[in-house]
Amino acid sequence: MTPNELAEIHKACFTTPRPWSAQEFAALTADTNTDLLSAEGGFALIRSVAGETELLTIAVIPGFRRRGIAAHLIRLLCDMAKSRGSEQVFLEVSAENKPAIALYEKAGFLRTGLRPKYYKSPEGTRIDAVVMALDLTETFINWSESS
Repeated sequence: MTPNELAEIHKACFTTPRPWSAQEFAALTADTNTDLLSAEGGFALIRSVAGETELLTIAVIPGFRRRGIAAHLIRLLCDMAKSRGSEQVFLEVSAENKPAIALYEKAGFLRTGLRPKYYKSPEGTRIDAVVMALDLTETFINWSESS
Protein backbone atom coordinates (compact mmCIF):
# COMPACT_ATOMS: atom_id res chain seq x y z
CA MET A 1 0.00 0.00 0.00
CA THR A 2 1.20 3.47 -0.80
CA PRO A 3 1.22 6.32 1.73
CA ASN A 4 -1.70 7.89 -0.17
CA GLU A 5 -3.72 4.67 0.06
CA LEU A 6 -2.96 4.37 3.76
CA ALA A 7 -4.05 7.96 4.34
CA GLU A 8 -7.31 7.40 2.44
CA ILE A 9 -8.15 4.30 4.49
CA HIS A 10 -7.22 6.10 7.72
CA LYS A 11 -9.44 9.04 6.75
CA ALA A 12 -12.37 6.66 6.11
CA CYS A 13 -11.91 5.18 9.58
CA PHE A 14 -11.06 8.03 11.95
CA THR A 15 -12.05 11.49 13.00
CA THR A 16 -10.75 11.06 16.57
CA PRO A 17 -7.87 10.71 16.71
CA ARG A 18 -7.43 12.74 13.57
CA PRO A 19 -6.58 10.86 10.36
CA TRP A 20 -2.92 10.76 9.45
CA SER A 21 -1.60 12.31 6.24
CA ALA A 22 0.20 10.59 3.37
CA GLN A 23 3.36 12.42 4.46
CA GLU A 24 3.07 11.01 7.98
CA PHE A 25 2.59 7.50 6.59
CA ALA A 26 5.56 7.95 4.25
CA ALA A 27 7.79 8.93 7.17
CA LEU A 28 6.55 6.09 9.37
CA THR A 29 6.88 3.39 6.73
CA ALA A 30 10.41 4.56 5.90
CA ASP A 31 11.52 3.78 9.46
CA THR A 32 13.32 0.42 9.65
CA ASN A 33 11.70 -0.28 13.04
CA THR A 34 8.22 0.04 11.55
CA ASP A 35 6.25 -2.73 9.84
CA LEU A 36 3.14 -2.37 7.71
CA LEU A 37 0.76 -5.32 7.77
CA SER A 38 -2.10 -5.32 5.30
CA ALA A 39 -5.16 -7.34 4.49
CA GLU A 40 -8.06 -6.75 2.15
CA GLY A 41 -9.87 -3.69 3.50
CA GLY A 42 -7.39 -2.75 6.17
CA PHE A 43 -3.91 -2.45 7.62
CA ALA A 44 -1.93 -2.22 10.84
CA LEU A 45 1.23 -0.24 11.45
CA ILE A 46 3.59 -1.26 14.25
CA ARG A 47 6.93 -0.06 15.56
CA SER A 48 9.29 -2.40 17.43
CA VAL A 49 12.10 -1.12 19.65
CA ALA A 50 13.95 -2.53 22.66
CA GLY A 51 11.78 -5.61 23.23
CA GLU A 52 8.47 -3.82 22.83
CA THR A 53 6.13 -3.28 19.93
CA GLU A 54 3.67 -0.42 19.72
CA LEU A 55 0.55 -0.74 17.62
CA LEU A 56 0.62 2.71 16.05
CA THR A 57 -2.67 2.33 14.22
CA ILE A 58 -5.02 -0.27 12.86
CA ALA A 59 -7.73 0.59 10.36
CA VAL A 60 -10.42 -1.40 8.61
CA ILE A 61 -12.63 0.32 6.05
CA PRO A 62 -16.22 0.52 7.41
CA GLY A 63 -17.63 -1.68 4.61
CA PHE A 64 -15.14 -4.43 5.50
CA ARG A 65 -15.77 -4.50 9.25
CA ARG A 66 -17.16 -7.48 11.18
CA ARG A 67 -15.37 -9.94 8.87
CA GLY A 68 -12.46 -10.79 11.16
CA ILE A 69 -9.98 -8.54 9.36
CA ALA A 70 -8.90 -6.64 12.47
CA ALA A 71 -8.52 -9.91 14.40
CA HIS A 72 -6.41 -11.29 11.57
CA LEU A 73 -4.24 -8.17 11.59
CA ILE A 74 -3.77 -8.47 15.35
CA ARG A 75 -2.59 -12.07 14.95
CA LEU A 76 -0.18 -10.95 12.21
CA LEU A 77 1.17 -8.06 14.25
CA CYS A 78 1.75 -10.29 17.27
CA ASP A 79 3.64 -12.78 15.08
CA MET A 80 5.70 -9.94 13.59
CA ALA A 81 6.38 -8.49 17.05
CA LYS A 82 7.60 -11.85 18.32
CA SER A 83 9.83 -12.27 15.27
CA ARG A 84 11.32 -8.86 16.06
CA GLY A 85 12.15 -10.06 19.59
CA SER A 86 9.37 -8.18 21.36
CA GLU A 87 7.96 -9.51 24.59
CA GLN A 88 5.07 -7.04 24.74
CA VAL A 89 2.71 -5.17 22.44
CA PHE A 90 1.12 -1.98 23.68
CA LEU A 91 -1.32 0.54 22.27
CA GLU A 92 -3.45 3.56 23.04
CA VAL A 93 -7.10 3.66 22.07
CA SER A 94 -9.82 6.26 22.53
CA ALA A 95 -11.84 5.51 25.66
CA GLU A 96 -14.90 6.15 23.49
CA ASN A 97 -13.97 3.42 20.97
CA LYS A 98 -15.80 0.57 22.71
CA PRO A 99 -15.66 -1.87 19.74
CA ALA A 100 -11.86 -1.53 19.49
CA ILE A 101 -11.42 -1.96 23.24
CA ALA A 102 -13.59 -5.10 23.13
CA LEU A 103 -11.53 -6.48 20.23
CA TYR A 104 -8.24 -5.87 22.04
CA GLU A 105 -9.57 -7.43 25.24
CA LYS A 106 -10.74 -10.47 23.28
CA ALA A 107 -7.18 -10.77 21.93
CA GLY A 108 -5.83 -10.78 25.49
CA PHE A 109 -4.78 -7.15 25.88
CA LEU A 110 -5.13 -5.80 29.41
CA ARG A 111 -5.84 -2.22 30.41
CA THR A 112 -2.67 -0.86 31.97
CA GLY A 113 -3.33 2.84 32.22
CA LEU A 114 -5.23 5.92 31.17
CA ARG A 115 -4.00 9.08 29.47
CA PRO A 116 -6.49 11.79 30.44
CA LYS A 117 -7.58 14.13 27.65
CA TYR A 118 -5.07 12.57 25.24
CA TYR A 119 -7.04 12.91 22.00
CA LYS A 120 -8.80 15.97 20.62
CA SER A 121 -12.08 15.54 18.76
CA PRO A 122 -12.92 17.62 15.68
CA GLU A 123 -15.25 19.65 17.94
CA GLY A 124 -12.36 20.44 20.29
CA THR A 125 -13.36 18.24 23.22
CA ARG A 126 -10.66 16.15 24.84
CA ILE A 127 -10.98 12.36 25.07
CA ASP A 128 -9.09 9.97 27.32
CA ALA A 129 -6.88 7.25 25.87
CA VAL A 130 -6.87 3.77 27.35
CA VAL A 131 -3.40 2.22 27.42
CA MET A 132 -3.43 -1.53 26.82
CA ALA A 133 -0.72 -4.18 26.69
CA LEU A 134 -0.36 -7.80 25.65
CA ASP A 135 2.36 -10.04 27.09
CA LEU A 136 3.77 -12.06 24.17
CA THR A 137 5.69 -14.40 26.47
CA GLU A 138 2.35 -16.01 27.37
CA THR A 139 -0.23 -17.60 25.13
CA PHE A 140 -2.19 -14.95 23.31
CA ILE A 141 -5.29 -14.56 21.18
CA ASN A 142 -7.60 -17.30 22.35
CA TRP A 143 -10.14 -17.05 19.58
CA SER A 144 -10.96 -19.12 16.56
CA GLU A 145 -9.73 -18.23 13.11
CA SER A 146 -13.32 -17.33 12.17
CA SER A 147 -13.53 -14.40 14.62
